[in-house]
Amino acid sequence: MNLSRRGLLTAGAGAATAAVAGCVDAAAPGQESDGGYAAFFTLWDWAEEISGDTLDFENPVSAGQMGHGWSPDGDITREIASSEMFLYLDTPEFSWAQDVATELERDHDEVAVVDALEGLEPYLIPFDTEPMPEPDHGRDYPPESLWFEEVDIYDLRSNQQLGYWHGPGFNHWHGGLPDIAVGDSVPIGVVLKDEAENIVPLGDGESYRVDARLADGEPEGVVDIESRGDRVVFHGESTGSAGIVFQILHEGEVIYETDPEPTSIRVQETLDAGGADEFHDPHAWTDPVLSQRMVDNVADALAEINPESEDTYRDNAEQYKQRLQSVHEELETLVETAERDIAVFAGHDSFQYVEQRYDFELHTPVGISPDAGESFDDMTRLNNVIEEHGIDTVLYDPFESASPGEDLPQMVENIFEETSVDSAEPLSPLEGTTETWQENDWGWVEQMENVNIPSLRKALGAD
Repeated sequence: MNLSRRGLLTAGAGAATAAVAGCVDAAAPGQESDGGYAAFFTLWDWAEEISGDTLDFENPVSAGQMGHGWSPDGDITREIASSEMFLYLDTPEFSWAQDVATELERDHDEVAVVDALEGLEPYLIPFDTEPMPEPDHGRDYPPESLWFEEVDIYDLRSNQQLGYWHGPGFNHWHGGLPDIAVGDSVPIGVVLKDEAENIVPLGDGESYRVDARLADGEPEGVVDIESRGDRVVFHGESTGSAGIVFQILHEGEVIYETDPEPTSIRVQETLDAGGADEFHDPHAWTDPVLSQRMVDNVADALAEINPESEDTYRDNAEQYKQRLQSVHEELETLVETAERDIAVFAGHDSFQYVEQRYDFELHTPVGISPDAGESFDDMTRLNNVIEEHGIDTVLYDPFESASPGEDLPQMVENIFEETSVDSAEPLSPLEGTTETWQENDWGWVEQMENVNIPSLRKALGAD
């Protein structure tokens, strides 16, 4: 990153905020500009990384404030209308940005309006949905005890149940597999129970595995099927449709198939997958894998408005995605070597995507809204988790304190008083910056490398 340029943009963002408050005159709509606006810190950081020296972006959210839950004090649309691009998340959790996007599309069609969540709908976690249940280890599961009356399937991208196989005596599907695009993949998890409704462990190192095959007579070359033991991954190869039969294997031998009525998977050239809506958690930017898809969206949009610099945008995006991939691999290693898979986070529930990706739990007292307040019962449950699991270090959102980066949130002070916890480490939701981080020129990657990964390492016992 370029520190002087980043400092210049921060000053620009401060001027924009002042303009909103009426301290200076906003730019006239339609004024020539060579820059853009991003709705909050992470989008701004990505846009800066990808655009390089070709465009300057502004972030209206001041240091010390979270992007999620922030809203402007005045009419920011006039300022944004003087730019070439508005980069935002089309979700009600950023309702002010949705309002600006609507007005720009209606009255300022010369401004490119870009939703960074476009196409991510299959990967977004729905609200109020039960996650795929965990297996019950430590039991014996003889084949004759397995219950095939109902075998559930889950889309592991979003952890959402897709349907189930209604077994012996019925032999048909309720629901089924999602469509996928050529070159894309979908991992499918299976929930198998025994007669006592215990969840049977599936996977490498277990007695049972799940697999799948093409139904008899179905065309080859449409989809490639990869079994990983606890899941089946379908890779789209060419357009078409194919019938799929799921299999349960015991000690390497097939003991059950959903053969009488296969389910189908359809592969299309592209999918109009859409983005988020009011039923989805918007925090996809915390996941370094989904972030790579969002970065591609930013690069595509920049290339469209400034095609002469397309090669620059593509190259910058690829280099930046390699850094995101490195963060992903470091998180994988961290969780694999950690002593525990449970931690406590004193903040709003902003890390569901990270928890799902890396298979650990962050217990929080409140939901995804940064405005939600914790109740006495919420804190009692949180303190019980701390005592039950012997947790001595809690994580906290630095933006929840009165002075981000300096003071601890009151919630952490209360935990210190009511439990045996004696340590707290910051965990950034990656939607804002502090003055110190700004001085250090820290973006998304640097916050992960210098704040979140060290804090998770300590909280999960991976030091």
